Amino acid sequence: MSRTHQPDPELTHRLSRRGMLGVAAGATVAALLGTAASPAQAAGTTDTATAGKGRGRPVLPPGRLGIQLYSLRDKVSTLGFAPVFAELEKYGYDEVEFAGYTQGSAGPITLAQLKRLARNHGLTPIGSHVGYYSSDPNAYTFAQNLDKVLDDAQALGLKHIGTAAGPFRYGTTVDAMKRAAEEFNTYGAAARARGMKFYQHNHSEEFAFASDQPHVRLYDVLLRETDPSLVYLEMDIFWAYVAQFRFSKRPDGTPAPFEPLDYVLRRPNRYPLFHVKDGESDPSNPFGYRMVDVGDGDIDYQKFISAVTRLKGHRLAHHWQAEHDNPTESFTFARRSSDHLHALREKC
Repeated sequence: MSRTHQPDPELTHRLSRRGMLGVAAGATVAALLGTAASPAQAAGTTDTATAGKGRGRPVLPPGRLGIQLYSLRDKVSTLGFAPVFAELEKYGYDEVEFAGYTQGSAGPITLAQLKRLARNHGLTPIGSHVGYYSSDPNAYTFAQNLDKVLDDAQALGLKHIGTAAGPFRYGTTVDAMKRAAEEFNTYGAAARARGMKFYQHNHSEEFAFASDQPHVRLYDVLLRETDPSLVYLEMDIFWAYVAQFRFSKRPDGTPAPFEPLDYVLRRPNRYPLFHVKDGESDPSNPFGYRMVDVGDGDIDYQKFISAVTRLKGHRLAHHWQAEHDNPTESFTFARRSSDHLHALREKC
């Protein structure tokens, strides 16, 4: 199983991804994720965070819970997709987002087999992360191998095909972001021609300020310079809240607060996918949060998901992918995340 990222300034959030992605270097900083959950926490099926949420309708729309398979890379690479999909079906997942199409020591598998396997377990392949660019001209990235990337996505029946790499190929100036946005528009046009949506998944560095125009937030340039009919966004909610902590002030110290949810509410059509990843607030941590299992942190997913799905005509327009970059035990994470998200109810 492989997942490709390119180097960018936010090396610390890459964790152990370089071993899975195979193209870019990263840095493993387990301390950012906090301490391991206790056995009692890992074994619990009822999260304290779900208590007192009311008896209204479910916050999570039916058929829209997925999981980013990067969270289960250890199981995929040893057991293979079949046992993993069987567990996800048992946990009540509806969709999967790929982070590569191979299964390590479990042996080869074709795209046709992979698509059929997902279908047999009631799972819809909804998207996939592929690298943006590489110095290797033969790399499996949008920049080097666009047709192959789209061929594979089409073979799997994906509705979305995207990248989790930062848009920093040309640097962190406003013009550099414009150049990346132009390339994203090209990938988006090619994806749309095949009936798919191209998307970019954020980390926190996208919300930093341009190195040449320190009053301009890079993410705002990306939004402005990409065609909304061609380029979509997958908000990683955890990393957006990390960015809220890290980049609440401009380089000169003047306040520049922002609310991640506001980005979505202003442009709901641009955010078909979300990463539901939780964090526990920790101001002593340079990132402001320690990554934890969904439901164990401080991010108010009841509020976030409710606000998005309450938008007129949007209840079934979005897809919510649970993820943890480095879970203590990946099947336990997947089960507990599903339990927590399915337990959330509108407040009465």
